[in-house]
Amino acid sequence: MRSHLLNDTTAEQYRRSVTEGVERVAAKLATTDRPFTGVTVDALSPRIDAIDLDEPLHDTAAVLDELEDVYLRDAVYFHHPRYLAHLNCPVVIPALLGEAVLSAVNSSLDTWDQSAGGTLIERKLIDWTCARIGLGPAADGVFTSGGTQSNLQALLLAREEAKTEDFADLRIFASEASHFSVRKSAKLLGLGPDAVVSIPVDRDKRMQTVALARELERCARDGLVPMAVVATGGTTDFGSIDPLPEIAGLCEQYGVWMHVDAAYGCGLLASLKYRDRITGIERADSVTVDYHKSFFQPVSSSAVLVRDAATLRHATYHAEYLNPRRMVQERIPNQVDKSLQTTRRFDALKLWMTLRVMGADGIGALFDEVCDLAAEGWKLLAADPRFDVVVQPSLSTLVFRHIPADVTDPAEIDRANLYARKALFASGDAVVAGTKVAGRHYLKFTLLNPETTLADIAAVLDLIAGHAEQYLGDSLDRAS
Repeated sequence: MRSHLLNDTTAEQYRRSVTEGVERVAAKLATTDRPFTGVTVDALSPRIDAIDLDEPLHDTAAVLDELEDVYLRDAVYFHHPRYLAHLNCPVVIPALLGEAVLSAVNSSLDTWDQSAGGTLIERKLIDWTCARIGLGPAADGVFTSGGTQSNLQALLLAREEAKTEDFADLRIFASEASHFSVRKSAKLLGLGPDAVVSIPVDRDKRMQTVALARELERCARDGLVPMAVVATGGTTDFGSIDPLPEIAGLCEQYGVWMHVDAAYGCGLLASLKYRDRITGIERADSVTVDYHKSFFQPVSSSAVLVRDAATLRHATYHAEYLNPRRMVQERIPNQVDKSLQTTRRFDALKLWMTLRVMGADGIGALFDEVCDLAAEGWKLLAADPRFDVVVQPSLSTLVFRHIPADVTDPAEIDRANLYARKALFASGDAVVAGTKVAGRHYLKFTLLNPETTLADIAAVLDLIAGHAEQYLGDSLDRAS
């Protein structure tokens, strides 16, 4: 079994095995003509259940054949231009090269003696991102597993900086369109059930700063402690960007920690055309970025950034076997001192490779393309009487629903849209997402693929309308 360990004696076997796997995936990508096969849980589960993990196949080719049957054939392929659902982006090749390198070397980014240059590369990328945001010379941060972890860590720092022992008095202010991880973080941080104050949004799904000011004033009047305001730089449902400068002004006025969840909108940091849409982010105390959303990186590649590096001490714990205090005096850089994680992948290498091959302008140009496409898609939807579109996009998300010409019952329209989404997914022709707006069911395009065209959008809209009308026709037949 030692023959399977990667070392100097098995380097050639490693090359052959990985090459064989890459060739299988490349062949699959080259021949995939739709984003999904439409396989059901009931059809796929027995194939996986039938595999006896205690009976290995002892042959890489046989295992890859099996993998084709249970995974590759029916995987959801985000690179396809008609995958329009969630915040999943196609990935750039330099990042995949980085993924191959980091998994083989297998550095752990917790301490210097496990990563050496990896530590410095991650720190360089953190400094680069902080500079792009404009957080100032004292800024710092660390890579994380994703936006949920970044939001959790940012709110942990905010809780500690609030300097109160009575967590029941702490309040977090976030818009009603903010990410669910804000409430989840509050619970994990031991805050009370009323800790998160939901601020209403305007017609463009942006936080209403007048309502925020009113709630901050009420908080002070009631003797409560405003812990943080979470502004969103690209909401998951709408891609809306909260009015960051106005929110920053209120945070400064009331002495509140300002966190910007830019997990989605961080692509604007590299944008050549739309960087001004996220103006005000430079005034934040902490920022969440997800490179694996709008920097076209493989999952996971994310970070939390802070204006004041000293606040990261709230996540620091010294263990004698790992990062004893003396290492600080010896100026040995240990990333575990900043992180909620201990063992941690060298995910930063993917972004490093991307920047060194493509450059930031290359990333920004790709993100600008999908923002431009969303603007054109909105015009298409707004001019189509078959659909109701919610907001003009700030990023690359379109939220809409099919409105039948002869049906007025909102519940029946809801059912038609739900059916259309499910039928489209089952066909495999396209994948779209869904959400609720004012209690009603809507559909959602999250456009993150520069290969998607306006013709793709038009074709998927026709498919949606066709499925919805088929449902309504069948429903009328059943009722008659």
